[in-house]
Amino acid sequence: MKFAEFQTGQVLDAGPYAVSEAEVLNFAQQWDPQWFHTNPEAAAQGPFEGLIASGWHTCGIAMRLAADAFLAGSESYASPGLAYVKWPHPVRPNDVLRLRVTVLERRVSQKNSSLGILRWRWQLRNAAETEVLDLEATSLFKLF
Repeated sequence: MKFAEFQTGQVLDAGPYAVSEAEVLNFAQQWDPQWFHTNPEAAAQGPFEGLIASGWHTCGIAMRLAADAFLAGSESYASPGLAYVKWPHPVRPNDVLRLRVTVLERRVSQKNSSLGILRWRWQLRNAAETEVLDLEATSLFKLF
């Protein structure tokens, strides 16, 4: 989507994305090798009563969905960061996830008219509509 297509208050959806156990294990082994992400047997006895995906993996899934659905072909080129990130519930193998994005603010920079600024909330939910990720991001767009 181009920057001009985003509007404050707009709600956009992307997905689904099916999470496999192999993907959970592979990501965790490389990037977040904690036992509740890498050891299904130990995780079954742990506080989550089973294997869960890394929160960073969950963020990566949301990013992939947003990039494919909203940012591909856009003028987006950077982000100064996130206001917050929350993982209210874990992602589990075989979850099917959907991303809902709400545009909180869309504006052109007062200091640089070639810079578009988009502040948006990303909420990732599983098939039971349980929220597994909530974050607020700012994205920058090069307008010309």
